[in-house]
Amino acid sequence: MFRTILLSTVVALSAAGAAQAQTAPGRWTVSLEAGAEFPTGGDVHGGATAAVPDLGPLNPDLAGVNAELRIQSRSFDDIYGEGMNLGAEFAYGMSNNAEVFGSVRYMQADEGRVQVGGAFVPALATTLPVYGTFGEYKAYALEAGYRQYFGSGALKPYVAGRLGAVFTDKINATFEIPDAAITIADAPFYDSSTSFTAGVDVGLSYAFNEQVSVQAETGIRYISSLNDDDSAIGGLGLASINGVGDRTYVPVTLRAKFTF
Repeated sequence: MFRTILLSTVVALSAAGAAQAQTAPGRWTVSLEAGAEFPTGGDVHGGATAAVPDLGPLNPDLAGVNAELRIQSRSFDDIYGEGMNLGAEFAYGMSNNAEVFGSVRYMQADEGRVQVGGAFVPALATTLPVYGTFGEYKAYALEAGYRQYFGSGALKPYVAGRLGAVFTDKINATFEIPDAAITIADAPFYDSSTSFTAGVDVGLSYAFNEQVSVQAETGIRYISSLNDDDSAIGGLGLASINGVGDRTYVPVTLRAKFTF
């Protein structure tokens, strides 16, 4: 059903005839967009080694047993992998091939569970695996930018630059050492954060007619670090591991634009 509706819409728009201008001086466009995000850099947490003199507070059966936590860094790709985004954009035409725009975008990635390191227990002469489950990544971006088109046909390549702010929800994490029956559940890890974002886009725009066009876009984006919350992990000597949270990613976006 969805494919039939989509195909019918494309055919109807194509029949209206291709136009030359995706933008024009003094005209406004409103766009709806959706896409995927592929992490290329940045860590959810860093690495650290911390001595725990007594595991008793974490598991009474291990009172008097000491350990050494050996945490390794894990990236956004390790923990979250591919994310998604949905957004809307308003643009104002400065010329036939240039526009300024403002956008609002929602970004989300599902929670992820990975082995974050190990706990070396001298009394057992072994290292027990430590796992972390990190809550959903949810953020809203407000951005402004400039887009430059090239050519004069219905199909035009373009480049764009954007700057803005990203508002990220707090992220909690659950840490487990299953072999020692130790769980630190729902520990605060990142507080709600406001970060800086910047990006460069490249894409292709196709005008079905003077009112409707579509764009396919990719590029590179950067979001600065998050606000750490050490209230749960600081006492374990791990306060340094969440002093990161900045990331880069490649978005792949499809956008439908409507001119009025």
